[in-house]
Amino acid sequence: MVGNIDAVPGSVPGTPPVITAEEEARIHRRTLRVIILSQILGGAGISGGGLGAVGVVVAAVADSVPLLFISLFIYGAGTATNLQTRYASSDLAPAEKRGHGTSMAMVATTVGAVAGPNLIDPLGHLADNLGIPTLAGPFLLAAVAYLAAGVTLFLLLRPDPYLLARQIAGDDGPGGGTGPVPKPAGGAWVGAATMILTQMTMVAIMTMTPVHMRAHDHGMGAVGLVIGLHVASMWLPSLVTGRLVDSAGRVPVAVAAGVTLLAAGLTAALAPADSLVLLIVALMLLGLGWNLGLVSGTAMVVDATVPANRPQTQGTVDVGIALSGAVAGLASGAVMTATSYQILDVIGGVLSLLLVPALRWGRQGVRR
Repeated sequence: MVGNIDAVPGSVPGTPPVITAEEEARIHRRTLRVIILSQILGGAGISGGGLGAVGVVVAAVADSVPLLFISLFIYGAGTATNLQTRYASSDLAPAEKRGHGTSMAMVATTVGAVAGPNLIDPLGHLADNLGIPTLAGPFLLAAVAYLAAGVTLFLLLRPDPYLLARQIAGDDGPGGGTGPVPKPAGGAWVGAATMILTQMTMVAIMTMTPVHMRAHDHGMGAVGLVIGLHVASMWLPSLVTGRLVDSAGRVPVAVAAGVTLLAAGLTAALAPADSLVLLIVALMLLGLGWNLGLVSGTAMVVDATVPANRPQTQGTVDVGIALSGAVAGLASGAVMTATSYQILDVIGGVLSLLLVPALRWGRQGVRR
């Protein structure tokens, strides 16, 4: 196991390391395997997310609200890190395979994302048997899973793909080695817009669907089925969408995301309130549209950045995605209260169509 990227054979301090295309491809494949393993274990929350989960359990036992909030903040940092892992999987990927690298990190998350909700009941019983508050049960699994994922990354993710990518690019100094860090190309902000708009549409409709279903006498089992299939549709299509982004191009897939989200909104709006089948179709389309937008948008961001400016750009973009999701979640309740679930769905679907002018405006900076 190589722990120091300066030890790459043939490298000279201060110069790009001598590394063949075959060796770079081998390291990239190994990086993908490690990331996939960490995602299956519980997401790349490293030790921070694991400690946050432990803190939640301790706070529940001690009945400490301040500790609970602090622990949830740390746990949330782990969740954010988990989403950022999709970028790590593309650091050493050639341009024509960046979508695939991104999607492989995402598809591994499907295991935990789908299995997690189904473990709530047994984990609650386990917590009861251990003398821990029932609602703290899921965090027992999260603590073990996050810590295991962190150990996996710490021990096996060597050499660090990002640092190696910087050395290969010859910009491993604090400012790229030759001057100020360059600004990302315009395609980065087109990718950001793609992900933000898809996030807002997905969150707005998804958040209010359980409320709508319960108001029309659907049982919790039906609600769980709809949301479970929605979550699966968010992550599982990554088996295909990454390669689609690489073969068909970023822009066509992003446009497909907008069209799919519009179809989801209209299906949900037109579905009879008692039609479980149509609600399932709508929410699965919603998840698929989100997936198409996230994978294509992520590829745009990576295409438009270089190793020196990539982490800061990625972090800024993901903050925007998180904030837009929070705004959409809050606004969806107000819109539904003032109008109806159907109007909310139509607004969400139409909102996704803003992708088209955004892509047209920034098409010169987006890799085809």
